Amino acid sequence: MLENFENHLQTYADLAVKIWINLQPTQRLLIRAPIEAAPLVEKVTASAYQAGARLVTVIWSHEPLELARFKYAPRDSFDEFPTWLADGSYQHLKDGNALLSIYAENPDLLKEQDQSLIGVAMKSRARHMAASSNLISSNAVNWNIISYPIPSWARKIFPGLSDEQAVEKLWQAIFQICRIDTIDPVAAWQDHVQQLVARAGYMNKKQYTALHYTGPGTDLTVGLPKNHIWLSAGFASQNGIPFIANVPTEEIFTLPHRAYAEGTVRASMPLNFGGMLIEDFSLTLADGKVVKYAARQGEELLRNIFETDEGSAHFGEVALVPHSSPISQSKLLFFNTLFDENAASHIALGRAYRFSLAGGVEMTEEQFNAAGGNYSLNHVDFMIGNAEMDLDGITDSGSKEPVMRNGEWAFNE
Repeated sequence: MLENFENHLQTYADLAVKIWINLQPTQRLLIRAPIEAAPLVEKVTASAYQAGARLVTVIWSHEPLELARFKYAPRDSFDEFPTWLADGSYQHLKDGNALLSIYAENPDLLKEQDQSLIGVAMKSRARHMAASSNLISSNAVNWNIISYPIPSWARKIFPGLSDEQAVEKLWQAIFQICRIDTIDPVAAWQDHVQQLVARAGYMNKKQYTALHYTGPGTDLTVGLPKNHIWLSAGFASQNGIPFIANVPTEEIFTLPHRAYAEGTVRASMPLNFGGMLIEDFSLTLADGKVVKYAARQGEELLRNIFETDEGSAHFGEVALVPHSSPISQSKLLFFNTLFDENAASHIALGRAYRFSLAGGVEMTEEQFNAAGGNYSLNHVDFMIGNAEMDLDGITDSGSKEPVMRNGEWAFNE
């Protein structure tokens, strides 16, 4: 057992409630978590009630139950989804309550299962949860996602170790990356957020019309809509509650123009999607849309992403992360997008965040699309950054200015 583990776990729970979600006394809290995360959920629940929560509700998941479905359920049943779950989640968020998702997944859980059925199930979930996703993507409420080590995930990162050893090493990495083991975690987070906000502020002043990425297997130009907004760790919900959405977080991000992306981009890390890895893949885009793709593993699942809806073949987010980020410097591949996307610059296929465009939250779907925003049931991040990636911002006049060189910031702010 790690030294001071219980104290660190309590700090993790308290930060999630009081800093990252910033739970308000008038709110209820909905927690989604794997059953293995019960020790953390207990501490989060106690911390939430101590912060004045009106009610804490937990929706549990368990991987063996998901695997049993893909093994034994009728093959024509995978488009079914519990509507009570979709309706309840939507009502919880619509009422202005907070959400905490605790994410932990075996990257190989569904490796031997039918990729087409995985695609059907993921598409059905996305369709039924679309109303809730729309509220989250417009920051209607304060929300947060964190992770919890489970043996199957930990062993993937640390092969050859026992379950106990692998989980302990993963906890050690999480506590370090999430600044839990610092002398003053709250101050450490305040300083970190301030730095990210300054980077985003610099990019907002520039208002580049496009970004040009170059690197191994990548030569890609992505347009940026007029009045795009670069954002970072610090958000505010529509009812004015400051919060931090994803932990860890090392990125600044905005939305690209859905109609302007040209060239080829190669993923720099595997993508864990739906309990399976998509590896060594590349995309070619024209007029903002994926027109060609290839993958060494998981190509059918990649195709299923694009076929979810029309917007899934367009980009919805561009995010910049320096190669020197703590996640990258750990030299670990986490097989978990929440961590891996904060090790490298990344792009998302699918839905754009409305709050990353001036006035976007108030726009209709048609107005948002016309302004360059993208709507989709999906929002799938994949990593493209590495130590060899260069990035230029393109100005109104067509000139280029360095934003990143060899994966690091090329400007001081």
